Amino acid sequence: MLHEYDVVICGAGSAGLCAAAWLSRCGISFRLLEKRSGPLKVGQADGVQCRTVEIFESFGLSEDLMREAYHVLEVSFWESVSDGIARKRRTVDTPKGLSHMPHVILNQARVNELMVEDVRRFGGPEIEYGYEVQSVHVDDQLASDPNAHCVSVFAVKDGVRQEFKAKYVLGCDGAHSVTRKSLHINMVGNSTDAVWGVMDVYPRTNFPDIRKKVMIHSHLGNIIIIPREGGSLTRFYVELAAGTQASEVQLEDLQRATSSILQPYQIDFVDTAWWSAYAIGQRLADNFTYKNRVFLTGDACHTHSPKAGQGMNVSLQDGHNIGWKLAAVLNGNAKPTLLETYVSERQKVAAELIAFDESWTKLFKTGNDAVTAQELADTLGGSDGIVSNLTPKGADLDSVIETIVVLSGKRHDLEQDDIPEYFRPTTGKMQIQGKPTASLSYTKNVHGHAYKFYGVDTSHGTIVIVRPDQYVAAIYALWDFQSLRKFFNGFMLPNKLTFVPQIGQERSNRHALL
Repeated sequence: MLHEYDVVICGAGSAGLCAAAWLSRCGISFRLLEKRSGPLKVGQADGVQCRTVEIFESFGLSEDLMREAYHVLEVSFWESVSDGIARKRRTVDTPKGLSHMPHVILNQARVNELMVEDVRRFGGPEIEYGYEVQSVHVDDQLASDPNAHCVSVFAVKDGVRQEFKAKYVLGCDGAHSVTRKSLHINMVGNSTDAVWGVMDVYPRTNFPDIRKKVMIHSHLGNIIIIPREGGSLTRFYVELAAGTQASEVQLEDLQRATSSILQPYQIDFVDTAWWSAYAIGQRLADNFTYKNRVFLTGDACHTHSPKAGQGMNVSLQDGHNIGWKLAAVLNGNAKPTLLETYVSERQKVAAELIAFDESWTKLFKTGNDAVTAQELADTLGGSDGIVSNLTPKGADLDSVIETIVVLSGKRHDLEQDDIPEYFRPTTGKMQIQGKPTASLSYTKNVHGHAYKFYGVDTSHGTIVIVRPDQYVAAIYALWDFQSLRKFFNGFMLPNKLTFVPQIGQERSNRHALL
């Protein structure tokens, strides 16, 4: 049996449904094929960002969304300390002026349901469940004719193979997209997948931030906590160890990892509403379209970890972008060349999302500034540290090389405890910490021009070596320990002497590390 439509949408996820919402309100004929046997019950995504709420507002759905959702006001960041984890900082979730709409949390299943109701309201077709797309083909000879039904979608339901012909096809069929594979479009990026576990639970715990959005980076593992709608339900995203097979993960593995990471706080999992484990990598399709007749959206053309918190949002916005453009072209209000802008606009957004996710991944692997600062402190002042090896036994840590930390951020954004003790040593006869440099007069009336002059990127940091005669001897990348060690080994000798303190001893003949 042959069916012809303006558009066939393969996949009824966030992207497909948002496109369907546009097509239905514009009177476009389309079919919506979904592999699942029925509606999504629980989704892996739940964060609805401000821009997405704005889209729902334009559809007249924002009031329902915001009434049912949990509103995210604050994010807490926790890290490892000697006896477990501790909160390091908190921040407002949505910067002032970003949007007139909030960032909210609502189950993806309910988000999808709101869009399904919207499609019905405008007389659009129902989702046709149980259709497994097997292949998608484009007749290249007809592709240049805007009125031609040049795309064929072959799908099977209940063992019966059917062909659907369309002017345009949307591949919204997820990370394992048959649409993409049929057209020989490749995914480029990480060759290995990270494995994440996710569980919706009712926790009994003394963890103080359980009803806030929380990012935990611990030497035992990483967790993202997302409060869910309803007041008690909480979602935990748990990053599992490298080499883990998603198919082998059990609920007990996620619970055990969570309990371990949350120490010294206690948690009991009173009930589990849902859980899953999945593998995902940071990948981007090398093309988002085939001859501007088939368009890929959502996970079919970009995948990333849940740390970015943007997956459902970017997918939905893909559908929003291509939906109105297809409607405008099919209704004769715009030239087909309008569709070319889908790729130029959304591929850029997807690439930025992947880059953002990669930066978050590196942050989770190496820790934030306080953690990596400790690594730097250990390299300089540890038992076999670069500075330690040049310092007489018993002498102050800064007696030969004085290490000075110059912070580029705002003073009130940092707690002193975030700075490793090596960078604020006790010195002198009384063995007390020196005066905080931030309170000295020379910090007034400064403009940061030295960063630009010396070519210092404030987002990455730099090591500057200043000689005793105040000349700048060398500038290295913050983590270029090899060059730093080579510099000092080139002319200084390891100091094996024992230091005998003398009253009033002058210590001006020192190198300085900034």
